[in-house]
Amino acid sequence: MNCMRASTVLIALCAAGAGVCAAQQKTASGLPDVTIAPRSSAAVSAQVIDPAKEPAISQKEKLRLIRSRIKYVFVLFQENRSFDFYFGSYPGADGLYAGPAGPYAAHQVAGFTQAIVNTDGTVGTVTPFRIPATVVDAAGKTVPIYPADVASVNHSHVAIARKIALDANGVAQNSEYALTEEGVTLKDGKPSKAPTLERKQFGELVMSHVDCDTAPFLWRYADRFTLFDHFMDTIIGPSAPNAIAMISGQSGETQWMLHPDQAATGGQGKAATVPMVAGPAPYWGSTLDTANRLKQPQESTYPRGIAKNLTFASLPLSFMGSDIKKTAAADYDPAFDLPDVSQDIEKIAGHGVSAVNWGWYQQGYEHEINDAKGKVSHDGYVAHHNGPQYFGYVANNPLAAAHLHGLSRFFDDIAARRLPSSGVFYVRGGYGNIDGWRPQDPNPRLAKVFNGNDDHTGYSDTQISEALLAEEINAIATSPYWSQSAIIITYDESDGLYDHAQPRIRSYDEAGLPLQQGPRIPAIVISPYAVAHGVSHVPSEHSSIIKFVNELFGLVPLADLPDEERARQIGVEKFGQANLGPADDKVPGVGDMSSAFDTLRLQDKRAPLSAKYAMIPPVEIARFPHANGAGCRQLEITPTDSRLPNPVPADFNPRPDTTPGIPAAGGWTP
Repeated sequence: MNCMRASTVLIALCAAGAGVCAAQQKTASGLPDVTIAPRSSAAVSAQVIDPAKEPAISQKEKLRLIRSRIKYVFVLFQENRSFDFYFGSYPGADGLYAGPAGPYAAHQVAGFTQAIVNTDGTVGTVTPFRIPATVVDAAGKTVPIYPADVASVNHSHVAIARKIALDANGVAQNSEYALTEEGVTLKDGKPSKAPTLERKQFGELVMSHVDCDTAPFLWRYADRFTLFDHFMDTIIGPSAPNAIAMISGQSGETQWMLHPDQAATGGQGKAATVPMVAGPAPYWGSTLDTANRLKQPQESTYPRGIAKNLTFASLPLSFMGSDIKKTAAADYDPAFDLPDVSQDIEKIAGHGVSAVNWGWYQQGYEHEINDAKGKVSHDGYVAHHNGPQYFGYVANNPLAAAHLHGLSRFFDDIAARRLPSSGVFYVRGGYGNIDGWRPQDPNPRLAKVFNGNDDHTGYSDTQISEALLAEEINAIATSPYWSQSAIIITYDESDGLYDHAQPRIRSYDEAGLPLQQGPRIPAIVISPYAVAHGVSHVPSEHSSIIKFVNELFGLVPLADLPDEERARQIGVEKFGQANLGPADDKVPGVGDMSSAFDTLRLQDKRAPLSAKYAMIPPVEIARFPHANGAGCRQLEITPTDSRLPNPVPADFNPRPDTTPGIPAAGGWTP
């Protein structure tokens, strides 16, 4: 199914009041491309747009218009949240509570009610619930629960494969999230064991979610611009494979085909194997990298092993453009780094497209503003989140590695107007935060645990993380780059948190476990030319961002490069799998993000969205909790579960591993 048709999005703003209506253009699946989310006071202006007068243009023409307007792509790359965790109650989206009245007439919530085993061995059920800001304990005392800080659940390759629970036809049932967290199986309705209280609490946590009171900045961006509600991660597994997939659309399937001796076995995701399904450190800068000429940074302690040198094509290779032979010649060890892309290099060199400017800005890579003068601590650096560092033709090449920077450099480059005339720029946080922000929770121990800013569960605070996003977006909005920008907020993977959307499995690893694609994650497009108050239902994933970049800058799709094509053919011949590799071409049903753009804005028939419209006042950014904990009221958005019971389990604990004393004896009374 290819939902990227030649038609444009049809939008109608209600004439009566400030409500927003939608005339829905249907996709081939019967779903609309984009709808306008219902709001009480969200209209950008009072103009009334007649859907019958919306222009019908070809996809080719729309892309031409986008290319004429957009010169900068900023990918604000966050960590480890499922779509349902943040937007499961977002009105107008395919959420947990959309029901038959929502945009999906036949909406079914896969895995909504799941089995969970109690500590006494009895079997109960758990359903999705909102983490409350406060609860009343058994003594009648109101106690804050701090939903911005939650533990990290199991997001290993094997665990997520179990959670999505494929049936005999390969269809995800999403029915074993809670049991997987507990480490329990059921046979004939009987549990294999009784879990500890901590494991049961993890089984409950995996089914939880928050809304605009906890994440008001994210909901504000979703409301004012375009939220994608069918954006999936690439690899069924943790962060490192999906950081790599953000720039390559895979985690090593084509390398696996070319080098079967490097294959992962047993589905356990051994560190030194491909496709990568675990979280090993990059080879470059590791203890195995004995030459280490560029001295790539690593985390001080990293017990998960070291990855093999990754040798397949990625956007940083494509970005070399017509300069690729000159750039590749600077590689310190071409015999180690380049054989698997030798024909790709020839193809890119002959394609006639100039080099594309790019940058990867990640906290801790180099000197940060919170480092001592003249010192580089690498505090906060998460090496396995730096996708380009896994590739020798980047990390082992001084011309390519010059595109890797620290987070502070992003703000410096924006402020000093040092960016080139166009380009693609990725921005990431990490452990801790360079602003010195502290989470709202007054517990001094937790203030040192949940102070990360990349939104990774277990060490990041939701509001600190969205505050960093706001700083980044404000920096772009107050620069000359805003008028030509597309800002994409997205995530690497779901952390293993429950999401009801059923991933479409298209490839399997050597052990037979599902490999691509993974569960649903949030994605928002912000641009002067975006659809305002839009929800795009176009099937999308990390390869969609790659496809968008390809189309914007005229690059050869990674899937069409000759070395990748050769490996894909091996996948067909030896494994009967046609989709081992990137999905920026040759894989149907993968959109290109263009549905986020308003045709009338592109045609100068509707005003671009202003920089001010995108900004959050700085005083609000550094004030915790954001919106004083009343973000939904401030945004005038009513979550779809607002009038429904909230079935918080009596023994629920959002942080079973760091605050084991919660709940107090007697349990919570929601």
